[in-house]
Amino acid sequence: MKQLQATIIATPATATSIAESLLSHFPQFNSKNYTIFPGFCDVHVHFREPGFSYKETIETGSMAAAHGGYTAVCTMPNLNPVPDTVAAISEQLSLIKQGATIGVYPYASITVGQKGEQLSDMQNLAPYAIAFSDDGRGVQSESLMRAAMEQAKRLNKIIVAHCEVNDLLFGGYIHAGEYAKAHGHRGISSESEYLQIERDLRLAKETGCAYHVCHISAKESVSLIRNAKKEGVNVTCETAPHYLVMDENDLKEEGRFKMNPPLRGAQDREALIEGVLDGTIDMIATDHAPHSEEEKSRGLEKSAFGIVGLETALPVLYTYLVKTGILPIEKLTQLLSTAPKARFHIENDGFSVWDLTKCAPVNPQTFLSKGKATPFTGQTLYGENLLTVTGGKVVYQAR
Repeated sequence: MKQLQATIIATPATATSIAESLLSHFPQFNSKNYTIFPGFCDVHVHFREPGFSYKETIETGSMAAAHGGYTAVCTMPNLNPVPDTVAAISEQLSLIKQGATIGVYPYASITVGQKGEQLSDMQNLAPYAIAFSDDGRGVQSESLMRAAMEQAKRLNKIIVAHCEVNDLLFGGYIHAGEYAKAHGHRGISSESEYLQIERDLRLAKETGCAYHVCHISAKESVSLIRNAKKEGVNVTCETAPHYLVMDENDLKEEGRFKMNPPLRGAQDREALIEGVLDGTIDMIATDHAPHSEEEKSRGLEKSAFGIVGLETALPVLYTYLVKTGILPIEKLTQLLSTAPKARFHIENDGFSVWDLTKCAPVNPQTFLSKGKATPFTGQTLYGENLLTVTGGKVVYQAR
């Protein structure tokens, strides 16, 4: 039997299976060295359907994910209708069945309409939802969050929290740091993030609920979660590629640099990298949040919050963290695949084949996502995905 010339970042049994499959069906992969990863899993994406299909659909989101090497994603509930009832989440599941080419696992909302006033139908939603989240909004009421955690504990489900204290936002739209001061912008303080994390960690400790924190961006958030883990709190967290490789010094007066939480200071970025290395940060998720070109063309102040990330995640992280010696490639695979699947109990097979020697400038017009807004436009990144396979089917193949 021919030997596959590849680096396979997977368990030995899986590696053997992948190698045999590739050689049997894709003999061209015997011609040079490739790197083969197990399918990535993103627990924080916005596929916008139902309700906002002009931004993204299950189909286009799935295609973008497959292009990025992802074989499983968890979709956030800021939709229309909000998945706060069985009927609403069933509509989304029907669209997933029709349009998804990879594993797509929907969140149900914590509160009715994501309004933070009363709990959703958590009991009946639980069999259909991967977890519960009001992503895009922090649950402001402590008593309501406590009730949600108690219910989630009974249902053996995870509470996934976008942490933000509304009273501390003051109309801000970028980090309340030096760039905001120098350019006359209203800032979002780090306190608006970490104070709600602090509250939720206390509630998670009291209730025993499994708790996951979305897209942490502040150094204080890392410290709080690190300490909570030492105390035995059942908590995991994620950060996103852009928070690990960019900070407020990289901002430009363009909507493609506007996301929530915002790019923070250099010390925050350094703390996030430290948190990744010491295991405080369990996984990397993209918070893939596509918008129309018009919605992202209004500058920092008036553009919609959110950038796309599925199609650049591996190249960004490989270029800036692995090639520079900051992060071992095996650790990156854990962050992108093993850890999220384990925490969210996602059984999803598949793999992707990459040429990590190939480099090219980021061109959003080549994205399969409807969204094109990325802060990495024009940056030269290493890594081209040649093939993604899941469920025994090719879901992406480079031309």
